[in-house]
Amino acid sequence: MLTNSIRDRLRDGEVAVGTFQLLDSAMVSEMVGVAGMDFVVYDQEHGPLTAETTLDLSAAAQNAGVAPLVRVRANEEAEIQRALDLGAAGVQVPQVETRADAEAAVEAARFDPVGSRGLSQYVRAGEYVGSDTYTEDQNERTLLVVQVEGERGVENIDEILAVEGIDVVFLGPYDLSQSLGIPGEVTDDRVVELMNHVCERAAEADVVVGAFADTPEVANRWIEAGVQYVTLGVEVGLFTEHLADVTDAVDRKTE
Repeated sequence: MLTNSIRDRLRDGEVAVGTFQLLDSAMVSEMVGVAGMDFVVYDQEHGPLTAETTLDLSAAAQNAGVAPLVRVRANEEAEIQRALDLGAAGVQVPQVETRADAEAAVEAARFDPVGSRGLSQYVRAGEYVGSDTYTEDQNERTLLVVQVEGERGVENIDEILAVEGIDVVFLGPYDLSQSLGIPGEVTDDRVVELMNHVCERAAEADVVVGAFADTPEVANRWIEAGVQYVTLGVEVGLFTEHLADVTDAVDRKTE
């Protein structure tokens, strides 16, 4: 297990960079660590990964010094509890639009007295035997990321930020663009304006902001705006794009 939690690092003001993983490959998780990234997000919402596959991937990531997180399929108690019980460092909860949505995520991700996460110590998160301080340790170390992905969520951002137990408000520019009727136009001024607004409100509420970035240039722009938690691309996209670049660079013409 990691000795310095990603939650502590973000609280200390560090910028953390990771990526989404869709492939069921422990080698990919290790490569994320070799590359120097801080975390990897196993995408169960948009990818084929399951609890069973994520378990082995999490172990590989932790062995490589990378914090494993899970983007769960939905803001549901069973989804969140299962991801955390199998030893993930945290969860990303999609489609949080209201204070009630945020409160539901906290309720599922935190043990009493903060929430009501179901308790079993005989899980990977408890090193299979638990301890007298298991629930306190989990509440202190687990990172809870809520994804604000639509215009409605931005409208309710102050109420969401006020919910105790949330660590990161994560901005999904693609879903934001879709909610504005301009799907995929993530650099449109309207999308950028909404994201900047959330950065400003979160800074006042002392809540960390996260964002997705397609490129390092976009990542750096959002870091300048105050973002600390950056998911840089998706591993399948990064791999495919690099393959295309090196393939295009080869001269396959014959005389």
